[in-house]
Amino acid sequence: MKSAFPILQGQQILVIGDVMLDSFYYGKANRISPEAPVPVVNIDRVEELPGGAANVAMNIASLGANCKITGITGQDIAANTLEQRLNSVGVECAFYKSSERDTIIKRRVISNQQQLLRMDFEQAFQRDEGMALATQSKDLMTTAHVIVLSDYNKGTLADPQYWINAAKQHDTPVLVDPKGNDFEKYRGAYLITPNLTEFEAVVGKVTSEQDLMTKAQDLIKQLDITAILVTRSEHGMSLIRQNEAPFHLPAIAKEVSDVTGAGDTVISTLATVLAAGENLETAVMLANVAASIVVSKLGTATVSEPELKAEYLRHQGDNNTDHSIAGVVTVDQLKLAVQQAKQRGEKVVFTNGCFDILHAGHVSYLAQARAQGDRLVLAINSDDSVTKLKGAGRPINSVDRRLAVLAGLSSVDWVTSFEGDTPEALLEIIQPDILVKGGDYDKEGVVGWEIVEGYGGEVRVMGLVENCSTTAIVTKIEQNKE
Repeated sequence: MKSAFPILQGQQILVIGDVMLDSFYYGKANRISPEAPVPVVNIDRVEELPGGAANVAMNIASLGANCKITGITGQDIAANTLEQRLNSVGVECAFYKSSERDTIIKRRVISNQQQLLRMDFEQAFQRDEGMALATQSKDLMTTAHVIVLSDYNKGTLADPQYWINAAKQHDTPVLVDPKGNDFEKYRGAYLITPNLTEFEAVVGKVTSEQDLMTKAQDLIKQLDITAILVTRSEHGMSLIRQNEAPFHLPAIAKEVSDVTGAGDTVISTLATVLAAGENLETAVMLANVAASIVVSKLGTATVSEPELKAEYLRHQGDNNTDHSIAGVVTVDQLKLAVQQAKQRGEKVVFTNGCFDILHAGHVSYLAQARAQGDRLVLAINSDDSVTKLKGAGRPINSVDRRLAVLAGLSSVDWVTSFEGDTPEALLEIIQPDILVKGGDYDKEGVVGWEIVEGYGGEVRVMGLVENCSTTAIVTKIEQNKE
C-alpha cells in the first residue's frame, strides 16, 4: 500500500517575517572587462521574485494552501512589486510600510546558470517598526491553522515572544526558521528549523549523531519547545523530540543547481502538511522531498502540489509505508535507519563493492539483491581502498561521485562508504538480516559471513552477469585510445 498524499488545498497559514524582493539579472558573459579582471555580462532578462518570508508564502500558495503574510516594507516600487507578485498567486498581504526605510532588495547577476555576483540593498528595521507591525496585524492569527515565523534577522521579528504568546491564546502551533546565536527568543514555539551551522552556533560543535541528539534534546528542554528539525545539507535532515528516537531522513540524490530558498521550501512544506492534520514525521518526509525538488531549480523557486505529489509517490515503494527515502548516509545515520526498518518488520539486505564505473552487471545484481528483502544497504570502498585493491589509476570515479550515482538507483535504499579492505566493522554495527555477495564461490568465501551468521543473519551468494566488469570496460577504453 502506498501512503496517501495529504490534502493541502484550503489550509490556512499565516507567515510573519522579513520580506524582500529577489532580483535576477540574466545574460551572457563572453569577455573580460578592460577595467578590471571581471566578466562583462550583457543582461538580456530581468526577473523579480518575492524572497525571504515572501518566498515562504509563495511556496505555501504553490502547494495549494491559503496564505496570509505580514512583514515590513518601504513605501516604494519594490513593495508594490512584492504585493503584485504575491497577490497574483492568491497570497493576502498585510504589510506595515515604513516611511523611514526602503524595502529590502537582493540583486543577483547570473550567466550560464552560474551566479556571479549578489548585491544587497538593506537597512535593518527598528524595534518600534516591528511593534507597529504587531499592533497592525494581531487579528490575522485568529483564522490560521499554523503560523510561520520566518526570521532573516532584519528586524521584523524584533520580539518573537509577542507572536508566540499570542498564538498560544488561539492554540495555534508556531514554526520558526531561526537566525542568530540566541534561540531563547523562540521559547515556547512548536518547532524550530535551524540548519546545522545555525544549530552549532547555539549549542557548540556536533561530534556525532548521538551528540546531535543529546544537544538537541537539551535545547528542547531549555526552550520548552516540542521539536527541532536540523537541516544538514547533503546529510539530509534530523527531527529530534524529547524522549523519542531521532527521525533521520538522508538527502535525496539530485543534481544541485541552486540552494537559494531551500530553507523556505522546507518550512513552508512543514507548515502546510501540519495544517492538513498530518503528523510531524510525515511533514518532515514531504519537506525533504520538496527540498530535493527546489535545489534542482535555478533561483528563488517554489514547489507545486503536483510536483510534490508526483515525486512523493515515486519514492513510495510497495513496502514503504513509512518515511525512509533512498540516499547517501553516514554510518551513524545508517545505523538509525536500519534500526527503524527492523522495528517496522522489514528485512534489511546488505551488499558491498567498489562500483567504480556503473554498468549493466551492477544494475542487474543490485536489483537481484534488493529482491532478497525489503531494504538494500550498499556499502562501497573508499578511494584509498579501491586503489589498494585495483591498483594505480583507480578509482576512475571518486567516492562522492560513486555515492551520488548509486543513490539514484531505485534498488538502493541507503548507500554509504567504508574505509579499509572489508566492510566487517560496518556489518558488526548495523547487523543486516541478509548479506548478499555476487560470485561463483561458497558462502565461506564471502567476507563477513561469520559475523552475520553469528548474530543469526543469513548469507546468500548470487551469480553475476557474464562479460560485465569495470576492469574490462577500462581495458577497452584504453585499447580504443591506442
